[in-house]
Amino acid sequence: MKPFSGFPARARYTGIPALFFSALLPEIDDVAELKVTLHVFWLLAHRPGSDRSVTKDELLADRTLMAGLARCAPEPGAALQRGLEMAVARGTLLRTEATREGQSGPLYFVNSESGRQEAAEALRGSAAQPGAPPPEPASAEPQPGIYQLYEENIGLLSPMVTEKLKDIESQYPEEWIAEAIRLAVDARKASLRYIEGILKRWRDEGREHGEPGRHPEEDGYTGAWERYRARRGR
Repeated sequence: MKPFSGFPARARYTGIPALFFSALLPEIDDVAELKVTLHVFWLLAHRPGSDRSVTKDELLADRTLMAGLARCAPEPGAALQRGLEMAVARGTLLRTEATREGQSGPLYFVNSESGRQEAAEALRGSAAQPGAPPPEPASAEPQPGIYQLYEENIGLLSPMVTEKLKDIESQYPEEWIAEAIRLAVDARKASLRYIEGILKRWRDEGREHGEPGRHPEEDGYTGAWERYRARRGR
């Protein structure tokens, strides 16, 4: 292996969401998925113009990516397909059947806010073409997970916080955790301890009737719960 000489002073950088490193990277155990995902981030970040989609054919023609995949798999084309499928299944990338520059086929987008908007626009553009079949909806568009909700509303995911969230996730439904995070933000008590307190009340008293315990006026839970139930129409 030839040692890397280091990054030059004016090296270009590629922006990758911090959530990728805290929530996704620890879960990715397939080298092809990791290489394909990072290459798509890099390719779309430095692509001129407004197009932020990529096709499988473009990736197959990318000698840098395919050479990298050839180092970890005997069939780089199969490794590319596997990497794309795993990234879509994980929700890192979106895939939708649409038409671009007169060619129909799967388009891949980063599953970000702008990527979701562009995937929807691609679908609308395909549907507007005469004689076009009904477009398939973009895949892998889940609601924000608990790790994303925590990082966007409470704070960065340190290794300790991530482990604690994993422990909480093993004990409670994801829907409960997401609601508890929103309640904690409403109550301005954004901490894991407060979130766990809400979840324990729901576990012990039922989510529909899990009112505060001995000192509701001290933790702000009652007001936050009532505001949340009002929004839900309860």
